[in-house]
Amino acid sequence: MSNQILVFLIDTLLGLLSLALLLRFYFQLLRVPYYNSVSQFLIAVTDFMVRPARRFIPGWGGMDMSTLVLAWLLESIILTSVYVMQGYDFDANIIFSLGVMGLLGMVSIVKTTLYIILVMIIMQAVLSWVNPNSPLAPLLDSFTRPFLMIFRKRIAPIANVDLSPLFVLIVIQVLLMIVASFHMEISALLH
Repeated sequence: MSNQILVFLIDTLLGLLSLALLLRFYFQLLRVPYYNSVSQFLIAVTDFMVRPARRFIPGWGGMDMSTLVLAWLLESIILTSVYVMQGYDFDANIIFSLGVMGLLGMVSIVKTTLYIILVMIIMQAVLSWVNPNSPLAPLLDSFTRPFLMIFRKRIAPIANVDLSPLFVLIVIQVLLMIVASFHMEISALLH
């Protein structure tokens, strides 16, 4: 019982911090407006880790790699902690096991990224019907535009209804199935 509580706490706290780091990374990458409350919150929550990490992890191609690497490290720590709590013996082949945890951390980052895009698109679609002038609308539009434009260029609106979110959600669901398959295959290496 106490192991379950500890796994829950580690997964929740480090998972939320990893999510904040990923959102910060994607907000910077997709040029989401800096002066909004969500961006400011993400910077305030993650700055204690990102600023020191920038000394060791340089940016690359205009991307703040320190936030992405920190998110990956946190995901790897979460997964390693879960395996340790479940009784997995890392002593047998620690280098191999840590390599597998690193790969699982990358898969977890991809999965979380897909869920972020999925939630942002659903939020944008709902807000466009309920409150198109919401303060969140510019943030969501900046974030989702690159994904939606892929389909908007190819599929015209039908009766003034933009179907691009539907197609992006379908693609995300397919990608989530592929990611789940990768996760199972990589996890099988530990057994």
